[in-house]
Amino acid sequence: MLFSDRQEAGKQLASKLTSYKGKNPLLLAVPRGGVPVAYEVYGVTGGSLDLVIPRKIPAPHYSELALGAVAQDGSIVLNEDIVDRLAVSPEYISEEASRQLAEIERRLHCYRGERPYPSLTGKTVIVIDDGVATGATLRGALKMVRNQAAARLVLAVPVGPPESIASLRALVDELVCLSTPANFYAVGQFYKNFSQTRDREVKELLKKAWR
Repeated sequence: MLFSDRQEAGKQLASKLTSYKGKNPLLLAVPRGGVPVAYEVYGVTGGSLDLVIPRKIPAPHYSELALGAVAQDGSIVLNEDIVDRLAVSPEYISEEASRQLAEIERRLHCYRGERPYPSLTGKTVIVIDDGVATGATLRGALKMVRNQAAARLVLAVPVGPPESIASLRALVDELVCLSTPANFYAVGQFYKNFSQTRDREVKELLKKAWR
């Protein structure tokens, strides 16, 4: 499967989520790329649109390797195998998580200003991104939603490798993924146009939804 861009991927994803129309779901997009996808879903399901911003906790000396992830409420998920193998100290994890939380707060303020964050308690929450690779960072977002006592947690993505999708399925009430190709190298290979989503576009789409 090949999507022309994130908007088309969002339209296709929305067609699989029509059962949530009229049920006032809270769509939480992972910026930046997940926002244009989620906006298309929002146009079909209605409800409300906002952000969830998980950040990778990088391994010491191996910045591309994720020890785990942290979300904006401080929820942390760790890959214990990597932590043990690299003998990473709790102090390092705490300090790095704090650094990532500061960046999350900066981004939330950049995109949302002073707008109060919505309560997730008792809500149907649909977490949306433009794709999944390892799923390490998304785990932080899903844990945060669980911690906030959402009534139903759905993960919706256009594409992801079979093993990652299988591991994430166990963390949610429903997982919607349009394609799980075996020959998966990166999310971008399944889009004709995978140009970077700009901060301006994120803000503009949120403003439209919030009107």
